[in-house]
Amino acid sequence: MELKKICDGLDFPEGPIAMADGTVILVEIRRGTLSRVHPDGRIDVVAELGGGPNGAAVGPDGMIYVCNNGGFVWTKGEPIRRPIGTPEDYISGSIQRVDPDTGIFETIYDSCDGQPLRGPNDIVFDTEGGFYFTDLGKSNPEYMHHGAFYYAKTDGSSIRRVHAPMITPNGIGLSPDGRSVYVAETRTSRVWSFDIIRPGEIAPVRFDMPGRLVTTLPNYQLLDSLAVQEDGHICVATLMRGGISVVPPEGGEVSFVEVPGDPYITNICFGGDDMRDAWITASGTGCLYHMRWPTPGLKLNFNG
Repeated sequence: MELKKICDGLDFPEGPIAMADGTVILVEIRRGTLSRVHPDGRIDVVAELGGGPNGAAVGPDGMIYVCNNGGFVWTKGEPIRRPIGTPEDYISGSIQRVDPDTGIFETIYDSCDGQPLRGPNDIVFDTEGGFYFTDLGKSNPEYMHHGAFYYAKTDGSSIRRVHAPMITPNGIGLSPDGRSVYVAETRTSRVWSFDIIRPGEIAPVRFDMPGRLVTTLPNYQLLDSLAVQEDGHICVATLMRGGISVVPPEGGEVSFVEVPGDPYITNICFGGDDMRDAWITASGTGCLYHMRWPTPGLKLNFNG
């Protein structure tokens, strides 16, 4: 598979969305923006969101819904830029709704049941128009919050904690039949599956196994965001090894697609007429790549 660099100069890009016009909308976490990358590599700022915009998805109203982690402390003077802590001015995380045409945005959630959102990370919409999102938590040298994943409505009327505690839940996606939700944990290198009973509610989990364990990657491979293929396989961006792990939904051998030159491969999304155009964010070096994927990606419910 040929890897093509679309652009560089992005400030820790994540959350790519393949749009119908051929552009890719993504976040630049360190820059604090929602941005649009054109096929020729031009970068336009859609909105100045502040904090740490992270995962992003198109909602049923055509708006872009952004998980904002509240911001990071960043490395300085290293060739690979990476987040290393929580800034002193951090207040909370949030979910933001952005008009991609005007850049006007609003915060629709910053807490659940009176508890602040810590570090919202990745997001996916179901067929009902609600969305699941992960909250990775925040950390410093002395503590790390437990994480969770949530379900919310776009009008700001309802948010619920679906499952907690989790250890750094990051990527989230739905199975092709919409009956399972997948969550990748960064620090445990695990991908979990949960059975959905109804929107925002999962089947009870066993006390000795907090979900169905799909896979645990060996060695020091950390997991980031994910996307699902049309055949149900789970494509998980894999930090430190630098590439995309392709995980069978029922377990089994995991294959790997390397993206050279950056250990911080953080996201993959699919688009194009045949859903085989894959866009991959290399966050540490600030690049967006394109490749033709061997298997079609799963079309999202409200893709732009």
